[in-house]
Amino acid sequence: MDLSTLPTLTALSDCVTIAQLGENKIVRVIHPKASAAVSLHGGHVISFKPEGEEDLIWMSTEAVYDNKTALRGGIPICWPWFGRIAAPAHGFARNSEWHLIEHRESEYGVIISLGLTDSAETRNIWPHKFALVLNVEITEALKVTLNITNTDSAPWRFSGALHTYLNLGDIHTMEVTGMGSSYIDGLQGGKVCQGEDILTLSDTIDRVYTEPSDEIVLHDQTLDRKLSVVNRGDNSAVLWNPWAEGAKSMGDMNDNGYLSMFCIESTLHADSLESGHELASGDSYQLETVISAK
Repeated sequence: MDLSTLPTLTALSDCVTIAQLGENKIVRVIHPKASAAVSLHGGHVISFKPEGEEDLIWMSTEAVYDNKTALRGGIPICWPWFGRIAAPAHGFARNSEWHLIEHRESEYGVIISLGLTDSAETRNIWPHKFALVLNVEITEALKVTLNITNTDSAPWRFSGALHTYLNLGDIHTMEVTGMGSSYIDGLQGGKVCQGEDILTLSDTIDRVYTEPSDEIVLHDQTLDRKLSVVNRGDNSAVLWNPWAEGAKSMGDMNDNGYLSMFCIESTLHADSLESGHELASGDSYQLETVISAK
């Protein structure tokens, strides 16, 4: 994605502008250390390019920027639940309009802070009060932190994920390490399985790895780089690729898109709303992912 070609709506500083992509307003960062873009619709990171690198983030060429539809690719925010344990799937945060709280910049990079709070619309879906702050730190690495605060008078439960789509050269020449061996297989009805220490793919995958290492590494032989993913606040890592048949079934994914993407997600997983993480009134929680190229 060539960020420089997007029409500028507002210049906030030398490095940060508000730009237009379709109907979506984009916080665009062009800094000597890296460039990046975050859609206000969904609080959704859609690009991160350290200086001299290919984009670390994959976006579908068929993603719909109508300021209504959840975007295919990037880093969707799945909250206040992950998966299809309630409707809409993956919660409402990825389909909500976030607002820019502030931006800070220095010689080392830029930090963008976005906010989302409860409204009549969200309370119709999930009857609780909350405040979310998404901090996107853009340096040689990308650090995305979702700060979750219970502003209600009673505790509530939640799950969620930072659903990162990584950009790679060719899925056939990729290896992944650090995800651990124990996983719940979504393609086998939630069966608990044991896998290998090195993951390679020749078909679709939809797994919740329950004992990941602190660092998961995607070894990309085609682009000759390693992508490091360090997650915090998670209890699992979801690894996903839809493969050819899955890609063709999705209207917002290009048919060959599966060849150049792989999801490694920082996930606070729960099987139901009732089994989610409990957050007391006034308390906060952080879910984080840090992505870098080696």
